[in-house]
Amino acid sequence: MWKILLAEFYGDLKEQKTRAALTIFAIAWGTLAIMLMLAEGEGLKRTMIRGTLGAGQWIFQIYPGETALPYEGLPKGRRLRLLESDLEVIKRSIPEVDMVSPSYGRRVLVSSGAVKTRTFMEGVYPDFGELRTMYPVSGGRFLNELDLKEQRRVVFLGDSIAQRLFPGTDPVGKTVFIDNVPFTVVGTMQSKFQTSMNYGPDWERAIIPASTHRAMYGDKYVLGLLVRPRSQAEAPYVKQRIYEVLGRKHKFDPTDERALSIWDLVEQAKIQEKMGLGIQIFLGVVGGLTLLVAGVGVANVMYVVARERTREIGTKLAVGARRHHIIAQFIFEAVALALIGGAIGFTAAVAIIWLVDGIPAGNLAMEFLLNPVLSTEIGLGVVATLTVIGVLAGVFPARKAASVDPVESLRYE
Repeated sequence: MWKILLAEFYGDLKEQKTRAALTIFAIAWGTLAIMLMLAEGEGLKRTMIRGTLGAGQWIFQIYPGETALPYEGLPKGRRLRLLESDLEVIKRSIPEVDMVSPSYGRRVLVSSGAVKTRTFMEGVYPDFGELRTMYPVSGGRFLNELDLKEQRRVVFLGDSIAQRLFPGTDPVGKTVFIDNVPFTVVGTMQSKFQTSMNYGPDWERAIIPASTHRAMYGDKYVLGLLVRPRSQAEAPYVKQRIYEVLGRKHKFDPTDERALSIWDLVEQAKIQEKMGLGIQIFLGVVGGLTLLVAGVGVANVMYVVARERTREIGTKLAVGARRHHIIAQFIFEAVALALIGGAIGFTAAVAIIWLVDGIPAGNLAMEFLLNPVLSTEIGLGVVATLTVIGVLAGVFPARKAASVDPVESLRYE
């Protein structure tokens, strides 16, 4: 049966070359449109999440706020200050916390030879590198426990400021002056993509041990606290417990969300994912409408084919062909046209995505635009859509063709 269907389909293509070519082109164009739009939407979604997580891997950055509610006789409007010791209370009281680090911070003058620049410097724990995805370039390292314990004057530099201070050379092992105090560079950050930031991007940052920062500047209060839950699923509970634990210690209502300003990168990444999915759905609908119009074209072609082959269909029915044979023939031809056009559009889309992906992103905007991603889900979804369109485009003309009266069809001109 398949040989017969293929032979009839090939014969019809030869007789209707122009019509078939236009139909296949319409399907190919619709497939190309929907695939490029879905790939761009997927790439945009992933880039948004990657940019957010570039500032930290599923962490909370906690900053002191101002109470908006009275508590145990204390008035509202009190400014809170956070301490490094708050981290010990958090870790002891909330077992679901994985990593922590304080953040002492200030703007400083950094110099190397004749090169001088101002940047934001933070005093942190060794876990800060993992929390903020500040991974060292090969040959260097991040801060370690001995640096913290011995108050060493060592510094980890963002990649941009490192290139500015030491153009064309490896900074590791060299000396920089921070507010006129010599520090040894122990590592530089790997280049990363970051859209969410505080006090500037990480590639412009200088990182030193928290103990060294305290010794240099005598800071009592931290700029903020970094906390990472053990899992994303536990993040809402950990966030609630942070308010409760710090509320008891600093005497504020645990329901007072203004008492602490929490930069929730867990929730922010989820919001970015939902926004990206919404954009992808919108682009998919637009591309799908283009493909739907092409499907209507296939249906029209099959209606024309059914009318032109009325005598042939009547003859087949007269000599014993069943209705389902006629229906199968038309559905097969419609699906074949859809899949041939889809294969051409699919191949063109893959080629375009491959070419676009090879274009270097010169700035932040291009990082978003030149990042289409063709996932397995997109490919399977497009194939399934083409199959459905082919079946629907063929089934109605097929039913009409199979319902003709054999005697009347033989008199059809």
